[in-house]
Amino acid sequence: MAVRLNQRAFDHAKSLVKEKRVVLDQMDAWSEHQPSADQENKFIEEHGFGEYGRWYLGVDDEHGEETKGHYKFPYGDFQKVHRCGVIAAEVRAGQRKYFDIETAAAHLHGMLDELM
Repeated sequence: MAVRLNQRAFDHAKSLVKEKRVVLDQMDAWSEHQPSADQENKFIEEHGFGEYGRWYLGVDDEHGEETKGHYKFPYGDFQKVHRCGVIAAEVRAGQRKYFDIETAAAHLHGMLDELM
């Protein structure tokens, strides 16, 4: 699997944090805050895969860009960055040794903690 940092998504997330379009929630809240498959499908239908991809810190080159499988490590709800989503991405990327994604998520995590 060729998973790497989605720089476009990382830049988008940093912009959202700077605009304070964030939810400063706790680490274990992501299971409740993460978009459902239906919400993802609706977002793709309304905005396309290009916009959808801006909400995922990782991309998997083994899957086509017009598939959900191409996008990994979500960090928000298509409106705001969620601290719990960033932390989940940071932890999972570290476990899988995707250090570029882990580092990007850690950077976002620090930005969010500064707002708290």
